[in-house]
Amino acid sequence: MMAASAACSMSKVPAMTASRLPTTRLLLSASLALVLAIPPAAAQDGSGSGAGTPAGVAQPGAASPDSAPTNSESQAGTQAPEQPEGEMDSPAQTATEGEASSAESATDEPAGSSPAASASTVDQSAGEGTDAAQDSSPAVQAVSEPQPQRDVGADWPHWGGGPDAQRYSPLDGITRDNVGELTKAWEYRTGDMPTEETEGKYSPEGTALKVGHSLYLCSAMNILVALDAETGVELWRYDPKVSPDAIPYGATCRGVTYFENPEAEEGEACAARIIEGTLDARLIAVDAKTGEPCEDFGENGAVDLWNGIGERVPGWYSVTAPPALVRGILVTGAQVKDGQAEDAPSGVIRGYDAVTGQLAWAWDLGNPDLTGAPPEGETYTRGTPNMWTTATGDEELGLVYLPMGNSSVDYWGGGRSEAENDYSTSLVAIDVTTGEPAWHFQTVRYDVWDYDLGSQVTLIDFPDPKGEGTVPALILPSKQGDIYILNRETGEPLFPVEEIRAPIGGVEPQNLARTQPTSTYHTLRKDRLTAKDMWGVTPLDQLFCRIQFQRANYDGIFTPPSADKPWIQYPGYNGGSDWGSIAVDPERGLIIANYNDVPNFNQLIPREKADEMGLKPINEKAPESESGENAAEGAGDPQAGAPYAIDVNAGWRVPFTGIPCKQPPLGGIRAIDLATGETVWDQPIGTARRNGPFGIPSFLPKRIGTPNNGGSVVTKGGIVFIAAATDNLIRALDIETGEELWSDVLPAGGQANPTVYEENGREYLLIQAGGHHFMETPIGDWYIAYALPEVEGEAGNP
Repeated sequence: MMAASAACSMSKVPAMTASRLPTTRLLLSASLALVLAIPPAAAQDGSGSGAGTPAGVAQPGAASPDSAPTNSESQAGTQAPEQPEGEMDSPAQTATEGEASSAESATDEPAGSSPAASASTVDQSAGEGTDAAQDSSPAVQAVSEPQPQRDVGADWPHWGGGPDAQRYSPLDGITRDNVGELTKAWEYRTGDMPTEETEGKYSPEGTALKVGHSLYLCSAMNILVALDAETGVELWRYDPKVSPDAIPYGATCRGVTYFENPEAEEGEACAARIIEGTLDARLIAVDAKTGEPCEDFGENGAVDLWNGIGERVPGWYSVTAPPALVRGILVTGAQVKDGQAEDAPSGVIRGYDAVTGQLAWAWDLGNPDLTGAPPEGETYTRGTPNMWTTATGDEELGLVYLPMGNSSVDYWGGGRSEAENDYSTSLVAIDVTTGEPAWHFQTVRYDVWDYDLGSQVTLIDFPDPKGEGTVPALILPSKQGDIYILNRETGEPLFPVEEIRAPIGGVEPQNLARTQPTSTYHTLRKDRLTAKDMWGVTPLDQLFCRIQFQRANYDGIFTPPSADKPWIQYPGYNGGSDWGSIAVDPERGLIIANYNDVPNFNQLIPREKADEMGLKPINEKAPESESGENAAEGAGDPQAGAPYAIDVNAGWRVPFTGIPCKQPPLGGIRAIDLATGETVWDQPIGTARRNGPFGIPSFLPKRIGTPNNGGSVVTKGGIVFIAAATDNLIRALDIETGEELWSDVLPAGGQANPTVYEENGREYLLIQAGGHHFMETPIGDWYIAYALPEVEGEAGNP
């Protein structure tokens, strides 16, 4: 639903320490089983996941050993000294139609549908943070015409590389022939490491931008840093002083946004600025040259996103993704910590003027008539679906594409409004000039599986099926594994959307959709599980898993949540595809998609029992209480206001070994033909070197396919660069075959998206080695740059 990685922004599946062999290898020795042992399942990014099997009738339109991280006091000297609070230091349209709704259930809505005709009213309860000073009808207007945008090349100016979020670099200095010669060019450490108060809560997930001669990044706790792109030397840093109690599931800052004010005079302060969203729900803007706060933005460089949200509860409402920028408007949602209560902060989406920070518009799906700040004493509609992940801006069309989650209670939907059911787990296109929805496309109906959309969409020009040039399109991955190609002007699918039968049962059979949409273009999901898929490092734990399988409810994808006994959710809420998103090589016509293949083992908890267990939402916990704070998402979430709490065994791990019940591989990477949707190659990603039973690393280099968290980049040189897996390796693959050409050991987990850029004629690969608490990889504060060796006396690649 909304979480976000807390991961979300973090990846939500708790890390698995090991994985298992296929059932057919049951009789192999324990030592061989250990060789194939699998790593942490998936981290908890605040998103969900899912999978299914297509069927039904097509609907029209429809190096050295890993080093243990040290504390911040022992970091390398490139970091700046700690600063006083808030200070910086400068060292040197119409809706999609065509997907037929099922006649069997009134809750079955088309996958692509128009905005809801009716909506719930705004919550009338007063709450802290209401911005009474702002008029409910903001006067700020988006720029009417498209603005020039920096493209990818020598620079990496957007979180997804270029404005189209393809994660493609046109650089070709590093090729299949020379990639094996890559060496470390420099390392930088932010100094942002867990303290006693934040231990076990770090999942940075950071991707740096490169503009001009500088790199721009943020640390886990939102410290902004600029580096020299060639040397990694720190240029400035700004610490917004985020309080540790603001951390939701994890301390995460996936990246920042770069903005150039087209009306600024040369040399004017903040003519170019770096903007980030913070864990304590602020938008921060600083001068890209100096790191000084932009005084003309909000209040002294900050906008408080708690305005209009309600009672300020640290850790419940956070921003972990960079805001999208379209026609001078910054668009942001927020992560609302999953599973706490029906009466949760709103999922409202807001647009702000990138120069002044003034509210331009608000889209409150539960109260569409409220387009600005709520009246004094009121809030935006509580508990609605939110967007915790990264949106994509379309400067030409003036649209922003929002991957939405589901409502604040993930695993029970009886209290949701009609508008929530219409928009949950949908891609929504918003017109940034008005703040109104242009269209939306729903990927799950009545989502009670936390299958929120976690991936940023990618913009492409797709061949017109009618043979008339190209169609402005987008690629939408999902946690169920479906990948959709949509016309980005209208939201209409360019490939048919079929309907699959959805099981009916559980605690609210009357509300469930009888069918669910699935893509005929491509799906990453695998066949449904059988008892033969249950695995273990010994016959004992394999038997344990087979017994669990037999006693659980399971009828394939979309098995309904149940309270009488556990149910199997496959894949679990981490995908499929998650926040790392896909990469696209437009010249070779290939999509590169890494994915997880991990189930969850869940059970609803009746309210009376939940109360006896002391399960309380975040707003009712004592400040000193840490109970459940570091558990996987869903592992004892109270879902206050609903008849049931929820217990999720994310990754379905055996309690006495920590190893998943599903045989490996638990993660893979695939190349897909962009034109046809056909698989070009597919292979497991991740080795057993850092994984084993009881959390003991096997140090075995065998490729088994581990859970992974983060995405890839692709280059004109024919290389796929990716870390993501739990073996702490950064690797290079041949984009045409999937063959591994190079790898290096990182000092901490590589759960982040890489950056590729050029400086002074030399091509660089940059990756954050920050680790991930839910993926159970070592935590660190490194940014590491790789390049080919320089020819003596020359700059650039040999």
